[in-house]
Order: sequence, then C-alpha cells, then structure tokens
Amino acid sequence: MKYTIGVDFGTLSARAVLLEVPSGREAAAAVYEYPHGVMDEQLPSGRRLPQDWALQNPQDYLEALGHTIPAVLREADVSPDDVIGVGTDFTACTVLPVKADGTPLCFLPQWKDEPHAYVKLWKHHAAQDKANRLNAIAEERGETFLARYGGKISSEWAIPKLWQILDEAPGVYEAMDRFIEAADWIVWQLTGVETRNSCTAGYKEIWSKREGYPSEDFFAALDERLRRVVDEKLSRTISPLGQKAGEITQKAAALTGLNPGTAVAVGNVDAHVCVPAVGIDGPGKLLAIIGTSTCHILMGREERKVPGMCGVVADGVMPGYFGYEAGQSCVGDHFAWFVDNCLPAAYVEDAKAKGQNIHTYLRQKAQRLKPGESGLLALDWFNGNRSVLVDVDLTGLILGMTLQTKPEEIYRALIEATAYGTRMIVETFRENGVPVDEFYASGGISQKDPMAMQIYADVLRMPVRIAGSQQGPALGSAIFAAVAAGKDAGGFADVFDAARRMGKVKEAAYEPVAEHAQVYDRLYTEYKRLHDYFGRGENDVMKRLKALKKQAD
Repeated sequence: MKYTIGVDFGTLSARAVLLEVPSGREAAAAVYEYPHGVMDEQLPSGRRLPQDWALQNPQDYLEALGHTIPAVLREADVSPDDVIGVGTDFTACTVLPVKADGTPLCFLPQWKDEPHAYVKLWKHHAAQDKANRLNAIAEERGETFLARYGGKISSEWAIPKLWQILDEAPGVYEAMDRFIEAADWIVWQLTGVETRNSCTAGYKEIWSKREGYPSEDFFAALDERLRRVVDEKLSRTISPLGQKAGEITQKAAALTGLNPGTAVAVGNVDAHVCVPAVGIDGPGKLLAIIGTSTCHILMGREERKVPGMCGVVADGVMPGYFGYEAGQSCVGDHFAWFVDNCLPAAYVEDAKAKGQNIHTYLRQKAQRLKPGESGLLALDWFNGNRSVLVDVDLTGLILGMTLQTKPEEIYRALIEATAYGTRMIVETFRENGVPVDEFYASGGISQKDPMAMQIYADVLRMPVRIAGSQQGPALGSAIFAAVAAGKDAGGFADVFDAARRMGKVKEAAYEPVAEHAQVYDRLYTEYKRLHDYFGRGENDVMKRLKALKKQAD
C-alpha cells in the first residue's frame, strides 16, 4: 500500500493527514498548535506591536513538521518506505524576509527584536497606506493588471507588505536576499531548493502567466528603490501547481522521519488546494473554505473581470481553467470575538455546568430563533472587507439592538451576516459572467456548525454540500502530493483524475427551506443597502472613527 502526506499550515495550527493511494482513505491525522500563535500585540521579546499588525514565528512551522509527520506515521504504523509524496499548503498572503540560504531574518540575533524581520501573516493590515498608494498610482498609469484583481490590490498581499518594510525598516529590506511566501519557504526547507508556486505568485504578487510581473517602471513609480524588486527580492521563475518541487533532503528527513528522495509537491494555498479535496473537477462549482476567515474559490472557462475579486489566474487552481478567488476577512474570528468579549457570566457558567462548549451552547439557543425574529442585522466587517469592497478600514456593525436583545440573537445575526457577505460575492460573480451553479463548503465551521450551514443554504437559495474530510486543505495537499509523485510511483498523472478518485463530500447536503429563504431575501435586501451606504463612500463614518482611534493611541 502506498501513501501520501498533506500538511496544512493554518492561522493558529498545522494539520497533517496520511492518505492511502489511490483510495483516498485517511489513515491518520495530527494537529500541532503554534507555540507563538499570532503575534498581534508583542514580539517574544516583549516589544509592543502597533495597531493592525499580525506576525508569526517561522520556527513554529518547522516544529509543526517535526511533530505532525512522525505522528501520522506512528498512528497508522506506516513505514516511510511506503510514503511516495508530501504536499503542503499555507494561509496566504503570509510572507517573510530571508537570506540567500533560506534563513529567516528573525532567526538572526541582530534582527530578533525587529518586527519587520518576522513573518507577516495574511491578516497583517498595517500596509494599508501602501496598498492605497499602489492602487492610486496603478490607476493613474492605466495599469491593466488592476482589472484582474477586481480593481484593487489588497494590503494583505505581498507588494504592499514588502513596500512597508522598505519604507519603515530599510535595513531589513537591504539585509533580506529574498522575500518569499511561507508556502514556498516551507517547501524550500523540505527540498533545499527555492521554488515559487503559480498560485501565490498569481493571486498575491501581481504575476500573470501571460504578462509576468508589472514593469520595472511601475515599481519605480511606487518608489525608485523598488525598480528591480522582482529580480532582487522575488523571482521570475514560477512553477505550476502539481509539479514536483524536489525531494526530501537528509536534513528534512531527520526532522520529519521521511526517507530522503521522497517527492515534494510545489507549494499551494490552503483554500485553492481544497478544490480537488471535495472532488471538484470543473467550472461553476464554488468552494467556500469557512474558518477564521472565508476564501471562495471558483473555476471558469473564460477570463472575466469581476469587481472586488481577489484575482483571476490562468491555471491558478487546476490546469486549463481560470481560477477565481474572493474572500471574507472575518468569519470565525468575529464569532470568537463575541464569545470572548460579550457574554454574560451566567451563560458561561450554564454552559460549563452542562459540560458544553460555549459555541455549542449558543448555537442551541440561536437555532430556536426564526429568521428575522431577533430584529437584528449585522455587517460582517469586524476585520475589514475583502470582497467585494477590498477595504480593511471598514468596521463591523450590528443594527436593531434593544434592551430586550439576547446574546444568542446577536450571535445568530453575526452568522447571518457572513452568509449575506457570501451571497454578495456569489451575485457579483454571476452579474459579471462567471457562473455559480453549485456551492461546496469546507473548513471547521462547515463541519461543526449545522445551524450556520442551514442558514447559508437558506440565504443563498442553493444546496450546500459539505467536504467529506475535516482536514480539507491537508487532504488537497496530499492529493497534489500524489500527482507530484507520479503514476509510475503509484500516484496520479494529473490532478483531475486524482480529485475524482480521492476527493470526497458528505452524502447529505443542506437544502434551502423556502419559507426561510423568503425572509432572508428581505433581510439581504437591507444588508445590501447598508453594505453600499457604508462601504461605497456615501457615509465614511467607519473610517473617520478609525482615524480618531489611531490619533488617540
């Protein structure tokens, strides 16, 4: 029997699965929580971080490999001799500055107390001023690449983050030899070879298969010191998804317990790699990976310009199709915020007495409510808006509260808001000529929250099909590992065949309830009015309040 391993590097933890090839049976799984977590208040040294920062320590990623891969081999009692490939994926855009040999700057004594030397996590939003300036300059110059990204480059992406380093810590910029996605850095650590994957390059670094990167003159228009940034800090050599990046080195073998020479797939992004994990093998099928945030992935036959999308990339998800990405910056994050900050002690104590997780406790109360019963409506912008407004300076809103409002009503309204945000994305795709015929969900919330998935089905007026694995991205990475290993080694010749054989969804789907959908149509109409009023410039009160907050810090 042959196996592959997929490792999914998420926001707070890494998860690995051991997959039987070709059946797709999951033989074992393991999770490793990052010791440093998300550093959004201070560095390990205690140095305080400014507002909107989100960093990580790459040492956590190495330790994750050293814990999860040996763990799945032990659990399944599988020999490394029977593992034919390894695949990895990462949250993105998660980037770090490194030396020519791949050593992160934050590992070096002279830089361990410098925030800009660490990994900038996807939700690092402190480069928003750079994104705003980049977008303005690109628009003034008539740069055609903007249309591929819905009209705006996000502060979450690589170039604004790199420009922030240049502007605020030029010493770090000079000291780094490469600025690299964590998705590619971890593959470098496994293979000893630097590769750049087409997914992060296309969606996060303004690279196009047809046009390459923007011109040197464009980068010089941002800052003359950026003129040669692609050749000096990035790379023009981009590897397609599914390709073999290299093989496990002796050093990586000592860390992971795998055999030297085991095939390693080119890096990938957690959301995009999930597509084959649910058996999607063509266009019109939207996958939402619902977790702390949500990423929406869709394939189409044609390249269309869709306002507010995070990108359209040729072969960006699977070969031969244009891959579209959209997203919501705050989903599970704001359910967690509510639980951590807004619950009365009586709820916490009652849940504890009943031996229930607090989210389970709240869901049981919230699911007794009918659509519209709470009288509440929320905007899901507690971490800004990714799609379709692409504006991290927008903030959350809950409308309709009275002295009778209960915590479970607010909790349900927040869940409904994320469903409305997803419907806004779906409708925007359709209005711009990209069909959305089916809806799939993966990620922790899709697995653990039936109430939320029923709300999504009702709001979207579409059946919601659920991933057959609790570790969708890791499963997808293991599928790509089977492609990287190749048919001769016991894997697959292409990802379409691998997806059909190894991908899985649960048998039952959430079907929309007509009477609920009718109420949600009315609520969505109100959501859309608020969305446009606060999000499209008619009332910028959210931004003015945020500016006052910054002045007070």
